[in-house]
Amino acid sequence: MAKQIKYIVLLTMSIFLISCEDVVEVNLETAEPRLVIDAALKWEKGTAGNYQEIRISQSRGFYDESPSMVSGATVQVSNSENTIFEFIDTNANGVYTTNDFQPQLNEVYTLLVEVNGRTFEATEQLMPVATIDSIQQRNDGGFSGEDIELKAFYKDPVETENYNLFTFDVDFIAFPEFEIYDDEFNNGNTNFAFYTEEDLEVGNSVEIINHGISKSYYNYLVILLNQVGSSGGPFQTQPAVVRGNINDVDNPDDYIFGYFSLSEIDRVNFTVNE
Repeated sequence: MAKQIKYIVLLTMSIFLISCEDVVEVNLETAEPRLVIDAALKWEKGTAGNYQEIRISQSRGFYDESPSMVSGATVQVSNSENTIFEFIDTNANGVYTTNDFQPQLNEVYTLLVEVNGRTFEATEQLMPVATIDSIQQRNDGGFSGEDIELKAFYKDPVETENYNLFTFDVDFIAFPEFEIYDDEFNNGNTNFAFYTEEDLEVGNSVEIINHGISKSYYNYLVILLNQVGSSGGPFQTQPAVVRGNINDVDNPDDYIFGYFSLSEIDRVNFTVNE
């Protein structure tokens, strides 16, 4: 009889605990929103590179589902000859575009943004990139020996220091995976970028992009990716502040998020085969 009573009590407690399960939203402390300037200009090999866009938004709270875009800004990029390229927010949605940009490898460009009574500036160089020569697929990778692994090979130029940002993008993952490389120990050699994903299957398409980036942008990404991990994008929320190269002209200590970068890129779309 005692055992029966014990089982009844345990069953009653289990039903009670299950029936009382509620979703609780934690009241998180919200920081003051900060400006976010996503100014990554990319010139794909074989294209004119005249169309470019810059996005301006504000940082958002943990439970906010959509970004808070910022319109009404003045956005310009100029080269060393003081040729000015105006970026216009045509749709008033915080996406500023131009169809007149003139990309030139190794040229130095300056970003100027005026918004909400503040002025921001950044200077960066448009870096060249090596062509992706080939993709090698392996079907017995990972700890299980059953994962698909990809290697994207490229020949590093011997005459200069080179820094590369590779992105690997598949349609069933929200954000591409980011991998960064330098040529400190591989200068002039054939190198490769590595990608594996346990859910990758035969027939999946993987977009692989190699970006030429500056040393300063590489150092920025080293810190950022160590904090947030290689997957999730370089402008997601991070546990500690990593300052980019975009500065408030009048108050340099009042930082914002984002980075002004210029890259020549090489793109390959690879379909996973058997």
